[in-house]
Amino acid sequence: MKVIYEKPKVFTDSVTTYCGGCGHGIVGKLIAELIDEMGLQENGIMVWPIGCSCLSDRYYNMDMMMALHGRAPAAATGIKRADPSKFVMVYQGDGDLVSEGMAEIMHAAIRGEKFSVIFINNAIYGMTGAQMAPTTLMGQHASTAPTGRMADNSGYPVKMAELLAELPGVCYSERVTVNTPARINQCKRALKKAFELQLEGKGMSFVEVLSPCPTGWSMSPVKSLEWIDEEMTKIYPLGVLKDETKEGEQK
Repeated sequence: MKVIYEKPKVFTDSVTTYCGGCGHGIVGKLIAELIDEMGLQENGIMVWPIGCSCLSDRYYNMDMMMALHGRAPAAATGIKRADPSKFVMVYQGDGDLVSEGMAEIMHAAIRGEKFSVIFINNAIYGMTGAQMAPTTLMGQHASTAPTGRMADNSGYPVKMAELLAELPGVCYSERVTVNTPARINQCKRALKKAFELQLEGKGMSFVEVLSPCPTGWSMSPVKSLEWIDEEMTKIYPLGVLKDETKEGEQK
């Protein structure tokens, strides 16, 4: 009988702790598939954040470490500089990367550190109680913004893919989402491109993923997928912001 699908070999048998409808599980599975397909398991090191994905060391048979809150790019810098032959992947949520870790991601990008960053943007602090994040949309409700985010009090949503695309040390920046099968496939292509650029010794590669958070948004899983199109993509448009491998596509 022909095998049409099997669990990625890098996965353990542990059950994830993600809420139903969460995008972390989708992205994590895509990463696992690519690790298998690209043969990255033996020479790879994954750096995980504080956040909903903080238990990922249970899910992968692979070398990894958990960094202090927001410090994953700093930890990855040490790993990659100590052994440039290693494949190093950083995985962070929006609170971890854009709030606690804004200095770390910016300076790693300014230096052009040669690792890949996967950034999960669900516009909320998912693990700790649905607090407002730097990526929370204007007017969006959160436990710390019960009447909605207001600019005069909390400023504006941070567009990381655009921000990092302006830095010379970043060779690739793309924003994708995982709310439809076609877009899940596009997310996998973006992740693969980011990994390939690292293997080629280019600068930092960055993929931002708009991810549903039904629990934090107080929505059904289906509604959360629709909300990405209805609201998130208006503020965070999908597409390639920078690709130094294609002439004329830099922005």
